[in-house]
Amino acid sequence: APSLQSQTMARPSLPTPPPVKEPQTVAAKSGTTVDALPVDSLRNILRRLSLADLLRAALACHRWRRVAARCIPRTAPLLGYFFHPTATGLPAPLHSQSKEIDTPAVFAPLDASSPNLSLDFAPGASRYVLHDCHQGLLLLEPFASLPKGTIPRFLVLDPATRRRVLLPPPPRDTVPDDHRWRRSRYYVGSALLSRAHPSKLCFEVVCFAIDGGRPRVWVASVDDGRCSWRAHPRTMELEVDFDPWLFEGRCVHAAGKIYWHICNSYRMLVLDPATLHLSYLLAPAVLSDHFCTYRVGETPEDGRLCLLAVGSRSRQLQLWVRAEARGSDNGWFLEREMLNMRVVWDAVPGLPNDLAHRIFSVWPSDMDAGRTGKVFIRTIGYGRYSLHLDTAKIEPLHTKHGKEYGHPIYAYFLAWPPAFLAPEY
Repeated sequence: APSLQSQTMARPSLPTPPPVKEPQTVAAKSGTTVDALPVDSLRNILRRLSLADLLRAALACHRWRRVAARCIPRTAPLLGYFFHPTATGLPAPLHSQSKEIDTPAVFAPLDASSPNLSLDFAPGASRYVLHDCHQGLLLLEPFASLPKGTIPRFLVLDPATRRRVLLPPPPRDTVPDDHRWRRSRYYVGSALLSRAHPSKLCFEVVCFAIDGGRPRVWVASVDDGRCSWRAHPRTMELEVDFDPWLFEGRCVHAAGKIYWHICNSYRMLVLDPATLHLSYLLAPAVLSDHFCTYRVGETPEDGRLCLLAVGSRSRQLQLWVRAEARGSDNGWFLEREMLNMRVVWDAVPGLPNDLAHRIFSVWPSDMDAGRTGKVFIRTIGYGRYSLHLDTAKIEPLHTKHGKEYGHPIYAYFLAWPPAFLAPEY
């Protein structure tokens, strides 16, 4: 019988299977990759991405960052709103807003894709109240009441990068003859003036006070935590012939300038950030003839300077735009009349039908600086609302804890462009 070894040796050998070939992509066959895309083709692709995806693509490599820098929007994206939540009820007396605000500032994201920002990186912020929001920065002043002539310490926060700086008040020798004006000085308000670079905490804060019946501007320049103050001469061509208490301490940024409303006045104070020149701007004469509410802002479509007013007789919401031309009213044109305030009154739950009570209790407090086409409606004891000027849709503004959005409501834009896409200075 043949042995097992001979049987094994007689078995025919099987052929070796050929190696498995991996499927080749078109790029591998042609020897090209995405790096071979022309700049124009890559730009067309990046332009179709959402803003969040575009910023992620910019981090891929130096080449993509250079191309993405040409695709980013020119205007900064709106992320949401900062405000102080308040309990619904009767507000505190005018200019006693620190007593009305009982909760530190919070952030409401615009939508689910927006980051949920917080001020928890600045524990001391709970002792301050919001006064301005501009170029990705927040400006806060102390809750505590100070003597009327004292310029306070300012707290400036960058919620996106979680950085902060506390500004000291100006030294007494900032104004050479300060002893002449110290007793009569009346501090009014402050604003964020400019920001040098998104990647650095370099900015300027402007504030003004009334010295001897004339306004004076102070400017604080901050360079990565180092602060220096300078004071400008009094604006002699402007006379404050009314009680400075009537100035609203909070400003409005609109069409490249800074505005302060004056209660029950036919004019407002304007600061040109380029020249730091102060001047008065008259409201339309038809609005100043009667007790009328108006607020300065920007048109949602193209950012023109405008006024939102309520006609004293018609009770129509009116939009006035700035235009120096024949037929204008103090340089303003009535562009359109929108819905009647009765539509707003009827939409407010629990508001009585008495006309005088309705006029006194409900009014437009501000145009949305986010240029969404909305107006914020303020009430006395009936909640806070937003009103869309085109659709007339009215929505309540309240937090998940049952409090309403306090006044004012600051639209927060990301500092733009992002630091890694901004040119170095």
